[in-house]
Amino acid sequence: MNIVSDLLNVTSSPHVREKDNTQRIMLYVIISLLPASLFGIFNFGYRALILILVTIASCVASEWIFEKIVHKKSTVGDLSAVVTGLLLALNLPHTLPWWQAVLGGAFAIIVVKMLFGGLGQNFMNPALGARCFLLISFTSSMTSFTYDGVTGATPLALLKNGESVDVMSMLLGTEAGTIGETSVIALLIGAIFLILTGVIDLRIPGTYIVTFAVFVLLFGGHGLDGTYLVAQICGGGLILGAFFMATDYVTSPITPAGKIIYGIVLGILTGIFRILGASAEGVSYAIIFSNILVPLIERVTIPKAFGIVREKGGDKS
Repeated sequence: MNIVSDLLNVTSSPHVREKDNTQRIMLYVIISLLPASLFGIFNFGYRALILILVTIASCVASEWIFEKIVHKKSTVGDLSAVVTGLLLALNLPHTLPWWQAVLGGAFAIIVVKMLFGGLGQNFMNPALGARCFLLISFTSSMTSFTYDGVTGATPLALLKNGESVDVMSMLLGTEAGTIGETSVIALLIGAIFLILTGVIDLRIPGTYIVTFAVFVLLFGGHGLDGTYLVAQICGGGLILGAFFMATDYVTSPITPAGKIIYGIVLGILTGIFRILGASAEGVSYAIIFSNILVPLIERVTIPKAFGIVREKGGDKS
């Protein structure tokens, strides 16, 4: 008669469980991205819708096929592939050929995610890894932006060349850019939803944006020009990256101090790439470089166990 085994369930820590699971968190992220997605479709037309659908389908199909080939249980139902596809699509120009979007989706899932063990094992954000892959492979397609039938430079490219920009257009999103980066208002609506639902907090995005703002004021060459500062914050996918990609659970620190250090590193790197470098952008590369530094950040910020003292010479007692 095994009474103990019927009453007790012996498991490893942690023993306090949250009601949220991966599927629900991913659903929250999808909902939070709907304002930017819908505005992108309104702004750029049916081609944006097709690119979003194709990229999501590519990611979902890649994950399903890969797991079939390696005889692993399907994880498509957790919606993480849908989130990757949606984020990747929002980082693409609406004029990108659909087959390049399909290739990007496959790269995000197979190379960046599944080959490293699947969800929770990837060392960089899959959507941004795929975006950088596409930027290297198809530079012309990835840097060609059209708005209202006219091909032109993005606001950040204009700023880089010393030209003026319309900050109000950047807030509303009526300008050239990728599908999801143009409307700051739509992105902030989604970000507020994530904060209110507890999916993210302000440590990473807040520290990221403030650090970048300080960097711009110190090294931007425009002094205390508020218009220039706001334009730098609103452009180049900074808001999209800060709230929706830098906060990725898998590739960002879990400790409070680590999140702040991570945000500072993000802000400095983005400033270096964008202000001091040759490119007008820099958010994608800054996040990927910072993803690589996360293990080191967590190593130096992880709290010490109570009662453990590091003595001189490196011995512990």
